[in-house]
Amino acid sequence: MAHIRWFEELTNEDVASVGGKNASLGEMIRSLRAERVSVPGGFATTAEAYWAFVEASGIRDRLEELLAALQREEVTLQEAGSRVRRLFRRGRFPEDIAEEIREAYAELSRRYGVEEADVAVRSSATAEDLPTASFAGQQETFLNVVGAEELLDACRRCYASLFTDRAIAYRREQGFDHMQVALSVGVQKMVRSDLAGAGVMFTVDTETGFPDMIVIDANFGLGETVVQGTVNPDEYRVFQPLLADARLRPVIEKTLGEKARKVVYAPGGGHATRTVDTTQDERRAFVLTDDEILRFARWGDAIERHYGRPMDVEWAKDGESGELFVVQARPETVVSQREAASLRSYRLEERGERLVQGLAIGDAVAAGKVIVIRSPKEMGRFEDDAVLVTGMTDPDWVPIMKRAAAIVTDHGGRTSHAAIVSRELGVPAIVGTGEATHVLRDGQEVTVSCAEGETGYVYDGRLAFSSEEIRLEDVPETRTRIMMNIASPAAAFRWWRLPVRGIGLARMEFVINNEIAIHPMALVRYPDLADADARREIDRLTRGYEDKTEYFVDRLASGIARIAASQHPDPVLVRTSDFKTNEYAALIGGREFEPAEANPMLGFRGASRYYDERYREGFALECRAIKRAREEVGLRNVVVMLPFCRTPEEADRVLEVMAENGLRRGEAGLQVYVMAEIPSNVTLADLFAERFDGFSIGSNDLTQLVLGVDRDSTDLAALFQENHEAVRRTIAELIERAHAAGTPVGICGEAPSNHPEFAAFLVEAGIDSISLNPDSVMGTIGRVAEAEERLREPARAHS
Repeated sequence: MAHIRWFEELTNEDVASVGGKNASLGEMIRSLRAERVSVPGGFATTAEAYWAFVEASGIRDRLEELLAALQREEVTLQEAGSRVRRLFRRGRFPEDIAEEIREAYAELSRRYGVEEADVAVRSSATAEDLPTASFAGQQETFLNVVGAEELLDACRRCYASLFTDRAIAYRREQGFDHMQVALSVGVQKMVRSDLAGAGVMFTVDTETGFPDMIVIDANFGLGETVVQGTVNPDEYRVFQPLLADARLRPVIEKTLGEKARKVVYAPGGGHATRTVDTTQDERRAFVLTDDEILRFARWGDAIERHYGRPMDVEWAKDGESGELFVVQARPETVVSQREAASLRSYRLEERGERLVQGLAIGDAVAAGKVIVIRSPKEMGRFEDDAVLVTGMTDPDWVPIMKRAAAIVTDHGGRTSHAAIVSRELGVPAIVGTGEATHVLRDGQEVTVSCAEGETGYVYDGRLAFSSEEIRLEDVPETRTRIMMNIASPAAAFRWWRLPVRGIGLARMEFVINNEIAIHPMALVRYPDLADADARREIDRLTRGYEDKTEYFVDRLASGIARIAASQHPDPVLVRTSDFKTNEYAALIGGREFEPAEANPMLGFRGASRYYDERYREGFALECRAIKRAREEVGLRNVVVMLPFCRTPEEADRVLEVMAENGLRRGEAGLQVYVMAEIPSNVTLADLFAERFDGFSIGSNDLTQLVLGVDRDSTDLAALFQENHEAVRRTIAELIERAHAAGTPVGICGEAPSNHPEFAAFLVEAGIDSISLNPDSVMGTIGRVAEAEERLREPARAHS
């Protein structure tokens, strides 16, 4: 059979004959058996079959004429594309090639033990899916094709799709000659994912370029809804470097998607598939179990290692057998090509009313006039540099997406068409808002912000914003370890390129406030909770958790793990919760568990809570979350840091409670640091050093207590000086006492970020590490290097 190649015969060397997609399927079948990567079987028609079809149908001359007319701008792209596709759909296969396709289909059916196999018919262009260019989504795929004649018709339609409007335009932009590109058709046994689920997997974080993350999007039914962005899917994130250890479960985040619709087999009537609503149970359930997520992630890791580059993989689960399959793999071509030597940082300079929110694509900010487009027929209304607002996009939308200042959609996840194309174009986008086309109105001035982490926001009005190019090359080496302060997990991945060596302060209370929102004791004592409104809100947030405390542990462990993964294997100091009583009370259900204090800043906070019966069980949940992130996920770089520990005796009590909850200092490499923010931490530094592995200076609280100034007092603001000589002498004394005891000292307070000269003082005092706000890192590194050089000069002169 001269015009048919079975997948198992193919390798990546066969792109010219069967296209990138089909060659990749054969490569995986042949080369990844040892990794147990499962790929459904099938066959491919060759490029020669395509050219034979073109000649036998007598369409070559007319095809060349239409493309030449398009080049001369005598016809529009839409006119040329439509006429070319009509030529192909009316064409006929030479009888010998048609018979080869029928015979191969019969053999595939025999291999699977059925009379007529249900197959997926996929287009695979011979210039497709190269490491520097992606043709994803430009050609057609036909699902649940049954019968030889239906297959031949699907092959014709695949040929026609080589000339979709987007494919023609993209080849022109990339410099490909239309008449030098052929199309192979892949015929692959269907996976009954209509009875289970399917989706897309990237072996790189598509938003930040973080290379050690595998991101999986999933929906029930066939995978078209995820690829086309018509639903908001589940999203799973897996930390790739820990996948090699089968004892670990490095799933660091699971987000439940709305999953409102799914594509299933049609019962007949001339249509192969149909789109239906999902059930309420499906919307409340994850598509994949943790074991299935990890298996797909390990396959993704194996595929990436084999190809030597980040990959874009489509997967499916068979609802009849429960088996998992990879059905496509192609190089990822946008994030992996991004310039790594610099980082552009955007910042909103003012705030406005939030109108809608969704998944942030990119990290830029843009402002403009809203134009709501509900159908491609309305594209003529769009204006350059406007904000495109629509339900979803497909390849036909690309021409106006290029002209948009920003894109906002109702539907779609991070692997939707809108997300993929906006990354490729460098246009900020917010996808999956659910309501943008209803909330935003034509002509409304808005600001689209993707610069605040994983969630993007559309604000009312044109807000002021700034951007800065941060150059990462030629960064000086420093003896002093430079670290970073991080509040939210999303921010950690946004700044992973910065030249730091760990995180000196990860604020647990930010994770609790933003991602949990419930007071831990309200979950521990839920059966006795008197606040009916709080009970209703807790029921809503903890839906799917039989044990409500598990909601707290699960989400907190995920937040800690995401922050720790961003800097693995460098140390990440996670400070246990440091809310004040008034802040704890503001959490859902919190008022029943918090006393009213006249001065919460100096009251029932920090270490004093952790062994007290009023909060001890809540602290146990914090310990469970840390233990899960360290030992189940495997992020042993997490270091526990205790805030506001007043005396060595208090330290003993807290360490005892931690040990009771499975966090024993020294076991499994666990280190425990203490915040140095109270004068007693300094005067008794030798005793604290016996109990802890390090100190981290909290300059705000230390300044407050050294100078006797409430840091929140407006009237005394002028007296609150972190750079004051009294504060400096206190810090110098701590460093000297701690070093005498063999214990390192770092600082995670605001002072070195806010005062350049303070960073130089810290170097002179011998500080071991300085943890900075992300936007202060580059400038402070230079000042630290200069200070270290000044210290070396006298030593060199003396020698």
